[in-house]
Parts: sequence; C-alpha cells; structure tokens
Amino acid sequence: MAETEGAGGVREVKSAARTLDLLELLAARGDRPARLQELADALGVPRSSMYALLQTLIGRGWVRTDTTGSLYGIGIRALLTGTGYLDSDPRVRAVRPYLDEASEALGETIHLARLDGMDVAYLATRESHEYLRTISRVGRRLPAHAGALGKALLAERPDETLPEGPYEALTPRTRTTRASLVTDLAATRARGHSVDREEGVPGIVGFGFALRYDTPARDAISCSVPTTRLTPAHEDRIVRVMTETRARIEAATGGTAGAPLWR
Repeated sequence: MAETEGAGGVREVKSAARTLDLLELLAARGDRPARLQELADALGVPRSSMYALLQTLIGRGWVRTDTTGSLYGIGIRALLTGTGYLDSDPRVRAVRPYLDEASEALGETIHLARLDGMDVAYLATRESHEYLRTISRVGRRLPAHAGALGKALLAERPDETLPEGPYEALTPRTRTTRASLVTDLAATRARGHSVDREEGVPGIVGFGFALRYDTPARDAISCSVPTTRLTPAHEDRIVRVMTETRARIEAATGGTAGAPLWR
C-alpha cells in the first residue's frame, strides 16, 4: 500500500488521502455534480483509478450517481456521519439551548460555528422568523476572514498566523488584504466582539462572539440581522444580549467535564 510522510512523522496512507480528497471535493461542489474526467483531472489521478474509487464509494453510499452513471455527487453517508459528529459533541449540545434563548430574545438568526483552518464550519443555527433561508447553513463553510464568526475567532490568535493574502472577496465589502484584516481584528479585540457589515452576505450585518472555553477559542456564536432592520438601538441590544449569552455559555461548560478533549 502506497504511503507518504505525513504530519508528525506519521506515514499518510495515500489511498485513504485520495478518498478523502475526493469526498471533500464533491462536498465543496454542493449542487454541481461532477463528471469522471473532471474529478480525475482535479485530483491528478488516472481516469481508471478514479472510476474504480467512485464505484467503491457508490456501493458504500458515500457517493451517488445519476441514472446515466455519468454524474457524481456526495452521498447520503456523508450526511449521516456529519449528524453523528454534531450529536456526539458535548459543546454543541451545551450551546444549543442558549441559541434558542438568544434567537427568541432578539428575533434574529443566531449561529454557532467552529474554526477549521481558515474557514468556519456552521454547527447549529436558529433562524429568525422574519428572515428564513432556503438552505440551512449547518454543515457549510465560510472563509473566516469574511464573516463575524470567523473574525471573532481569528482575533483570538496572533496576527502572525494570518496568511499573506490576497483573500477571496465574497462581496464588495469583504476585506481582501492582510493589512485591512489586521486592522479589523485589532478593533475586534478592543470592543470584545467582531462586526461584519455585509462582508460575507450582501444586506446582512453580523456580530460575532468567541466562546473562550478553549484557548485559543475554536467556537463562536453570532447574530445576523438584515440591514433594513438594524437601528442603533437594536444593535446595542444585540451586543448586550449576545455578550450575556456568551458569558452564560462559558459558565455552563463545566457540564462537559469528563468529555474527550478533541483536537
């Protein structure tokens, strides 16, 4: 079995890494199915090897194909595994009730997300009754530099860890240079929370609050509100309620004592 040197001197199993690369690629494409040659080219593997891998994963439910057998997408097993991750995580279970309370108090959308490299992955969402999304964010990713959740977590880390850039622009307001992001993170640290004014989604302002039950923080909560409903008084109330919610969550995480400390 082919292996390559991985992190920490542990050998990486090449066939396993290729399988994971394929699944991550299909997941990232969302509702855009891929053809065999596209996948083979993207991962730099022979077409015959890619076909054999796809057929194996189709048989196990990790990949699905259309009736012609020419288009491929992520399979239902990925959903079941992701649900298992959420159900088994003690921090997610502990935070969910507070998301409900914050959403009820503010009437706005509340998120919980976790930092994964330079992205944030959404772990839970409580949608506003006034602003319903057609697709849930749970399980989806957003570049950390482009939203309140990510900026709240990046501010918990030294600026030296930031990539040089330029960064991807999701809207005309996204901060795409390292210098502008560093300035914004300094303001985040000073005020104690991050602010995203249409940097990730047009028409939406977000307020992010790192949950400091880990050092550095890996999780954050946020409140998202349409610009049409954001008045100075409402902004003040959002910051107050979310600050209180963060404090209550951090105080309650003693209930996860004895749970595994996942890396």
